[in-house]
Amino acid sequence: MSELITKKSPFVADHVGSFLRSERLKKARLEKENGEITAEELRKIEDEEITKLVEKQKAAGLQSVTDGEFRRSWWHFDFLGGLDGVEFFEAEKGLQFKGVETKARGIRVVDKIGFSDHYMIEHFQFLKSVAGDAVAKFTIPSPNMLYMRAEVEESVYDSDEALIDDLVVAYQGVIQRLYEEGCRYLQIDDTSWSSFFSDEGRDSIKAKGIDPDKAMKLCARAVNESIANRPDDLLITMHICRGNFKSTYMSSGSYEAASEIIFGGLDVDGLFLEFDDERSGGFEPLRHVNRDDLYIVLGLITSKFPELEDTEKVKARIDQATKYVPLEQLCLSPQCGFASTEEGNDLTEEEQWAKIRHVVRIAEDVWKK
Repeated sequence: MSELITKKSPFVADHVGSFLRSERLKKARLEKENGEITAEELRKIEDEEITKLVEKQKAAGLQSVTDGEFRRSWWHFDFLGGLDGVEFFEAEKGLQFKGVETKARGIRVVDKIGFSDHYMIEHFQFLKSVAGDAVAKFTIPSPNMLYMRAEVEESVYDSDEALIDDLVVAYQGVIQRLYEEGCRYLQIDDTSWSSFFSDEGRDSIKAKGIDPDKAMKLCARAVNESIANRPDDLLITMHICRGNFKSTYMSSGSYEAASEIIFGGLDVDGLFLEFDDERSGGFEPLRHVNRDDLYIVLGLITSKFPELEDTEKVKARIDQATKYVPLEQLCLSPQCGFASTEEGNDLTEEEQWAKIRHVVRIAEDVWKK
């Protein structure tokens, strides 16, 4: 019986979801791009590589498994571009990370946002079919990623509120459909919150003609209303990130500036949080956690670099966090995925699995049954 049936929380040893693409998968995706293999041939290779990945996750001691986002180029654009009214486009430049730039790709809203169907429903169906006795965890971007990152044609919406109205309905439809297909663990990934953590980020929001405080409230509304109708046995967590591309990041800053809303105003069941270095600040913002059923997943193990963190130091940091949140509401994970885009972070597959096993060993020791 799944632990989620009796305890609606993340697992004490959990993970964010994306994994380094295998060399075979990288080769196949390039061959498909070059017209050397068909979409069906690529799909078969993806299926086989995801099946192997699921078994590796279980062998490493994980109780929830993902498809590693193996069918995606981007963790967010690939999903958002599948909503009605949204299309991909080739941007003038890529997203700027510290010292590196992504491929030039973007999304824009060209018609009313909606959900009639979505090609990633099939992605979950396959994951569920190979998960076996593990919990099939599916990851999608937060609705805020469309609100904060997409270009919107002026003729489509006359206000941010109107866009959020349709976006919420679309997400409610996606979530209900995933549930009907058997999804019981859904993770919503969100880098937009990091824009509120620093003066630089808030200035970038203002530069778009948006009031940061108003935007923060709209972001909370988008999340809460999108998940408001979820069934009681559907676990929904959120991962908040400051960017993850080729082992670099996009932003820094403590959770403090948005802590009251994040920890006291979001209706998710759990929060996956970066705490692997000084960019994320200390645990003090956790004082705003005001629910005994909100689980905090401490991202104390970095996914950006191969070196294993000192076990005793990780345990000491978990102990520090208990000053603000009881141990029974805490969990452990890497601070982010290993490949938020298909390029992946700068470590090997074996180093990636060593990180996962490190999380599992420490969690088993700290949260002894």
